[in-house]
Amino acid sequence: MPDALLKGLTLRGLEVFETLARTGSVAETAERLGMSAPAVSQQLKNLSQALGTDLVDHSRRPMVLTHSGRLFLSRAEAALSALRAGQRGVTMLDLSELSALSMGVIEDFENEVTPLLATRLADAMSQCAFRLLTGASHELHGLLARRELDMAICAAGNAEPPDVVVPLLRDPYIVAVPKGTDMEGGLAGLSHLAFLRRDLDQIMGQQIERYVAREGLSLPRRFEMDSNQSLTALVAGGTGWTITTPLSLLRAGRFAGGIDAHPLPVPAMAREIVLYATDDWNGDVPGQIADLARDLAEEHFVTPGRAQMPWLGDGFAVQR
Repeated sequence: MPDALLKGLTLRGLEVFETLARTGSVAETAERLGMSAPAVSQQLKNLSQALGTDLVDHSRRPMVLTHSGRLFLSRAEAALSALRAGQRGVTMLDLSELSALSMGVIEDFENEVTPLLATRLADAMSQCAFRLLTGASHELHGLLARRELDMAICAAGNAEPPDVVVPLLRDPYIVAVPKGTDMEGGLAGLSHLAFLRRDLDQIMGQQIERYVAREGLSLPRRFEMDSNQSLTALVAGGTGWTITTPLSLLRAGRFAGGIDAHPLPVPAMAREIVLYATDDWNGDVPGQIADLARDLAEEHFVTPGRAQMPWLGDGFAVQR
């Protein structure tokens, strides 16, 4: 039975389906994967036949997934993510020549990604003096600017970036409200709740404040805090609502059950998580560390985040 179920499924077919789900276009999928358009169409046809159901509605432009296609996409993405991580896992990081590395990592990664990242790096740098700090993005920016760090994984800011910038993750802004809150009136309909601001020293706080000003929202300045857990606790407790990101909301822990998440009304915006490095690191080391960080972020954040909030789609995705 297992062989019969897997018959006709190919890695290339899964890659084609994943890419077409993102682009909605056979031509763009072919360009991204270095294939011809007829080859893309054939791979998709073979996959649909193997599964016994249509995955894509070809009558619409851009193409959209059928109900079966949407159900299968999360499984296909999880399978491809595991395969990619496994491929890199059998190839050891080649960092044996490093003598010293000082690195900072954003607080959002602290529980799930940073311990695994640190373990892999430590294993690959047996002769290296390794220093690892965790902090808010604006703090890591300052340490980089003063050359107190060699690299940092953090949110991209408005200041002049360091010499090496490697994209890692697109983390869109979303709305978090107490469970069961009616969102029919949009953000203006939340006036009965307090708006919970992030500390304006934080990059997130600054970006959210610019959005609020641009949209002409009049939101009393009552709460402002730098603690993600405090914000989510207040939302779950019914005190107020906030603008956050999937990455931050996934850290809600025991408060998650009291929170509903919704897309941010257009125009959408996102923060970009990147790896910054000073100009001493123009070789392949930043790329190797970025590949590892992407794999960990996809496994621990993107895949579960999309499962919980399917409407995120490609808005919440690693950037390769």
